[in-house]
Amino acid sequence: MKFAVIGGTGLIGSQVVRNLNDAGHEAVPHSPSTGVDLLTGQGLDAALDGADVVVNLTNSPTFDDASPAFFRTSMDNLVAAAKKAGTGHFVILSIVGVDQVPELDYYRAKTLQEDILKNSGVPYSIVRATQFMEFVGAVLSWTADENTVRLPSTPIQPITAAEVAAAVSEVSAGKPLNGTLDVGGPDVYPLDELGRITLSAKGDNRSVTVDETAGMFSAVRGDVLTTKDGARLAETHYLDWIKS
Repeated sequence: MKFAVIGGTGLIGSQVVRNLNDAGHEAVPHSPSTGVDLLTGQGLDAALDGADVVVNLTNSPTFDDASPAFFRTSMDNLVAAAKKAGTGHFVILSIVGVDQVPELDYYRAKTLQEDILKNSGVPYSIVRATQFMEFVGAVLSWTADENTVRLPSTPIQPITAAEVAAAVSEVSAGKPLNGTLDVGGPDVYPLDELGRITLSAKGDNRSVTVDETAGMFSAVRGDVLTTKDGARLAETHYLDWIKS
């Protein structure tokens, strides 16, 4: 099959392109560097020409209140191009529990993206993933100073980007789910504990203080960002990954 992978040069997109090509498909990466502009629609018709599947792995440039407008415009343009091209399957990557945290602008924006796809009339699949292991360090940096990292005790279920890409690749090559697949790591940690594990593995002597008001994840209530029954669990444990 032929795949148009929008955002195909990023962390997940580049791995999806490689996975699909290794499996014998034709996966073509598209991004601003290849002349595709989701906000203007430039290059989209050419990118989707002849594509059996479109995989949208682009992301908003910001996580603030400008993100809904990005997803609204980009999805409207991409859905229109997919319909024009007769694309038979539209895949996006989202976040486990994203519709349960309306306090966060970015999560509302990703929920909007999902809703636009569900209502598009195009056969679709949504892969929702838990927090990437690769981004844990960045999460810690949001509320850190030279001595202390402040973190809430929000339950987090880290998964590797490679395992997320594998799930996206598999779903993209299959029949449309017309629904959602949740994927997550094998273990759940309170975020403050995950912070301590990360700092210790890196030889960082800063201490972690529990602060339920610190950072983006303070808006999360309960375990909504962890997978439930029916989800697919990856194999890589954070303790093994952080030491590798």
